This record gives sequence, C-alpha cells and structure tokens, in this order.
Amino acid sequence: MINVTVIGTGLIGGSMALALREKKFALKIIGVDQNEQHAKAAVELKLVDEIATLHDAIDKSDLIILAVPVNDAEKMIVDILDRVNKQVVIDVGSIKYPICKAAAESKNRSRFVATHPMWGTEYSGPHSAVHGAFIDKGAVICNKEDSDVDAVSLTEKLYAALGMHLIYMEAEDHDLHAAYVSHISHITSFALANTVLEKEREDDAIFEMASTGFESTVRLAKSNSAMWVPIFMQNKENVLDVLNEHISQLRKFKSCLEKDNYSYLGELIENANKIKRILK
Repeated sequence: MINVTVIGTGLIGGSMALALREKKFALKIIGVDQNEQHAKAAVELKLVDEIATLHDAIDKSDLIILAVPVNDAEKMIVDILDRVNKQVVIDVGSIKYPICKAAAESKNRSRFVATHPMWGTEYSGPHSAVHGAFIDKGAVICNKEDSDVDAVSLTEKLYAALGMHLIYMEAEDHDLHAAYVSHISHITSFALANTVLEKEREDDAIFEMASTGFESTVRLAKSNSAMWVPIFMQNKENVLDVLNEHISQLRKFKSCLEKDNYSYLGELIENANKIKRILK
C-alpha cells in the first residue's frame, strides 16, 4: 500500500479517492484543494484522511493524482514534477496533448503518466463523488514511451484496482477522438438546453412534457462551465472540426423538412441507426 495525494477533490478526484480506499490500494490519502469548502467536505465525507499544502503533500506521497480543470493542470504540472524524486504523477484530464507538452519542460518528465479515465457525470464537487464509478470503464494512457517503466506499471495497477480496462494511444490521437465521442456531446447538450430555454418560456411545460429522451440528451447541459470552457479552449481545432461536421448533418435534416424530402430523411435516420453496432 502507498500514500496517495489527490489534487482536486471533486467528482473525479473524490471518486478515485473513494475507490482507492475501498480497494485498499492506498494506505493514506492526502487531499489538496484551493477551495476551502471543498477541502473541508472532502475530510468530512472521508474522501481523504487529511488536507495539506501542495508541496507538503508531494513530499509525503508515493503517487500524486492531478484532478483539476485542464487549464490548471497544464499550469501546475511542471512545478509538481520539479519537486518529485521517486514519486509518480498522473493527471486525469480529458485533453492530453497540452499537458504532455507542458510536462516535457520538466527534468522529471519521465515520472509523469498522462491518463484519462473515461467516466464522468454532470455534477461537480466532493459531494458528487460516486462509489464504484470506474468499474468496467476504459482508461487511456497516452505517450507511454515517455514515462518510466515503473511509473507506467504503478499507473496500470491503479486502474486495474479501479476495475478499468486500459487503452494506449498518442496524446494527439486521443484529443481528436475525445472531440468526436465526448466534447461534441457536451456542446450539443448545451446548445439544446439554450434552444429550449429560449423558445419555451414556461418552466412547468418543460418539466411536465420533457420525455426521458430529452432529459437524457440535455443532461450534460448541467455540467460545470469552469471545467468545460478550458477543455474546449485546449481542444479548439478538433472541436471546431467535429462541430462543422455536426452543423453539416443538422443542415441535412433541416433541408429534408424544408423540401418535404422524407425519403432522404428516413435514410439519414437509418444511417444513424448503424451506431447500434457499436453502442448496444
């Protein structure tokens, strides 16, 4: 068992802390959080054993998990890496290339493993932490060859303990795929929520008439802007690429209705049904 520091005790960091405690992977879990309310809640909820300053926590730990918004992680990574000796540092952000590029500026780059556990909800903060959150989900490890063998090995054991299966890819490839399977879903949800809020002025009507289909589609619109604006900023080019394609697809549906072309509308829907081969 090892001592683990979790920097950022919100949804992902808090859920990982819960899992590491339950699986007896960590002997002690130290929390670091600039938000005093979050820090207090993390201790009260028993997500962490104690709260410490960043530098004290690093010195006490074998493994450091960086679970803060991607823009903050990019700014912090060099300072963290420059202070480590044998410790392993991982991040859990959904954008990988910028932080890998930043980490390369540290003399201790090889102690860093870039990862992305593929799980999340629309909630944030320590109270959103979930038991068993990562079971049967995928965890991406990026640029494996840039990390020390023992650092990768510890990271692999960590995600195995969480019940996740591992996926290996380059950081730039990850960011492209993430734009298509994750980031566009959030933009679509934000846009749909704004559409409904703009056109439907009666809150009761939205509540009473919204079907489970609408509810599941718009669920992500409750996600925290402090997390998602930096993601869109860091992955701007990939997000723009997928957004342009999405807008093109929406125009096809719009054109079908404008021109009463219901045969082609059916073809579009049937083509979309092919996703059932992948998502069952």
